[in-house]
Amino acid sequence: MLINDPAVLAEVEAIFAAYEAALLRNDNDTLARMFLDRPDTVRYGLNDVQHGHAEVLAFRASQAPFDRKLDRTVITSYGRDCATAQTQFIRDDAPGRIGRQTQVWVRTEAGWKVAAAHVSMMDA
Repeated sequence: MLINDPAVLAEVEAIFAAYEAALLRNDNDTLARMFLDRPDTVRYGLNDVQHGHAEVLAFRASQAPFDRKLDRTVITSYGRDCATAQTQFIRDDAPGRIGRQTQVWVRTEAGWKVAAAHVSMMDA
């Protein structure tokens, strides 16, 4: 298996940047299209859990905009069709805390999609 193919990394880095931009704009339509539309898509959040695309959509619809700054982002590709994106983040509304986010991205006929995600925070 080829790990960190430059072409695949470039694709996932671009879609990860587009995801982050949509998240900060609270662009729920774009974010909805970025999650894999399957009942086994899972997202674990700070204080929430979604199993299935429909639950992810319902959660996103209830969210308010926020700001954050990313740090130590690591994107790794595994073959041509799977990658992980992991990052830490800082939010001004969570002083003394460090956020962590992991996403599993898979290539589909419709492009790269998030198949699983996990967001958590810990003390700095």
